[in-house]
Amino acid sequence: MKKPEMKQDNPVASPPPVSSVALRPASQVMTLARMGSFHQSRLSFMRVLLRRLKAENWQFKQSRWLIDAKGVGVATYEAIGPERSYTLVAFAHDLPAEKRSDRVIAEAWDATFTLHDGTISDADIERLRQNVPLQEAGRISDDEFVLSRANRSVRLFDYVRDCLAAGNQPDLAMIEPVGYLMRTTAVYGSGKFGAADRDIWANRPEFSGSFQPELLAVWLIRSFTIDIVEHMAVVKAPAKAVKLDPDIRRRIGVGNSTGLGMAPFLINHPSLIHAWINARETALARVRALAATDQAGLAGFLTMIAKAAKNADEWTTDSTYQHGKTQSLRYDLVRLDAFVRSLDADIDQPWDSIYRWGEFNLSLEGQEQLVSLLLEDHGDLIDDLASGMASDEAAHFRIDGSMPLSRLRQMMDTTYGWTKGIDYSQNDALARVWYVSEEKLEPRLGERFEEPIEPYEQPLAPGRDAVRAMKAIGQWIKNPGRSGDDNVAVFLLKHPEHRHIVRRMQTVFTLPYAEIQDNTISAEMQPIDLLRCKLSFFGASKFDPRSDRWLRITMYQGAPFPDELAMLDPDSLFYPPLASTGRPDHERV
Repeated sequence: MKKPEMKQDNPVASPPPVSSVALRPASQVMTLARMGSFHQSRLSFMRVLLRRLKAENWQFKQSRWLIDAKGVGVATYEAIGPERSYTLVAFAHDLPAEKRSDRVIAEAWDATFTLHDGTISDADIERLRQNVPLQEAGRISDDEFVLSRANRSVRLFDYVRDCLAAGNQPDLAMIEPVGYLMRTTAVYGSGKFGAADRDIWANRPEFSGSFQPELLAVWLIRSFTIDIVEHMAVVKAPAKAVKLDPDIRRRIGVGNSTGLGMAPFLINHPSLIHAWINARETALARVRALAATDQAGLAGFLTMIAKAAKNADEWTTDSTYQHGKTQSLRYDLVRLDAFVRSLDADIDQPWDSIYRWGEFNLSLEGQEQLVSLLLEDHGDLIDDLASGMASDEAAHFRIDGSMPLSRLRQMMDTTYGWTKGIDYSQNDALARVWYVSEEKLEPRLGERFEEPIEPYEQPLAPGRDAVRAMKAIGQWIKNPGRSGDDNVAVFLLKHPEHRHIVRRMQTVFTLPYAEIQDNTISAEMQPIDLLRCKLSFFGASKFDPRSDRWLRITMYQGAPFPDELAMLDPDSLFYPPLASTGRPDHERV
């Protein structure tokens, strides 16, 4: 495998390590194939959230449990912080099997949820009872931050219920391949369906970063999924039922089904994506730059490799695309283990040596798993970077109309130089169209030359649009009476169709990881790579594509529950334990 060209022009953010290593260039990082191979890490948002809740000594309680013998009713869970409290309101429903669907167009679910700002009143619960079970057809208020719903994984839910009702613990071998009792099919926030706009809560310290209200809601939903299965076990066998063993319970997360609705996010939020990936790349550079480690450091790293290998062994999928990647990952982790065992702990910059070996010897899936593993035991060095994984996107909205066209063209040529390898006159390069469905107002991906959808195309092909804009600017400058000294405002008055890409250019030029350096409308593009990248930053641990356009994941599998967060280190639990009980892997607090 050819080693990617490494540029040395990106400074490592402070605090500086013992020596410096350059951040990986965007040309290497920002391809869809690599981004679609990212794994969860210490900087993933679920882990950032749990570290904060633990450090600030948040308290949690189930304040209502009004669920009947049919599993129908309402439950509330309070998260009580130093300054504010939040309440998850869960409505449980008796859903006929024929109505259970992962589709976004479903109209009924096993459970529906909202995250309320503060302690909730009975009057608010009644208001929400009339709306939350309807999801998109209802409306919540700016006192609510999140709207969600979930369905049971029927076979596993029933299996766990029946085991508990019989007085037995379920077999972990049955739990691990699925990893959840219920899976969400949507977690809405930021103003959708009446929820509070992001501006209302963005400056709250407990929500600094990305998607923190949504992930707080999902973590509390996880508690509900355990409580409801234990409740149904008691209903089935009141005198014999038992609760889940904590070590088994911890291996149950929350599932999620996610489709194309999420895919355009990485394209539509370039400055935010730069913040995410820049933090990850800076963290990698800091670790690689460490001058030394010791035998204990290498031993700890070997333990992490073993945990990642166990996770890969438990990762099941029917997707040919992902199956091949997972097989490569399993092989890569065996080779990585052997290489690390051969290392002398006294070598200079050992983590850099391991990373550089990986670049030459591992698949993209294995290389990006290696990046995550290198970060694991270096929290003191990298955890501060989580505070920078947000962006004031409004700051980039205003177009600088005074910029000379010659400068804009130069910037475009630099930033979009990667488009020179794409021939946009070929049908394969233009094969796809991103549009929004009229029925559900959700992003969809169609075939340009097979469907009459081009008039509805969304601006989600920055590379193509940049090429078109550069061509128009070149023609403008060549015209008599025009020149490169003309400013952007004059050009856009005549060519408003290029406003969006000019704004984007002025945003991404100083943000190297803001732009995906791939053709997002080509025939070969895999939308699943966009989904996988985003979900890795959330903290998803297993990815199961059901097609190239939607997948299932597991969230919070292994993480502490609210009643044990104070006693356990969440960062030691996001990979499966090596011991059968899990205890040796989470004793450290």
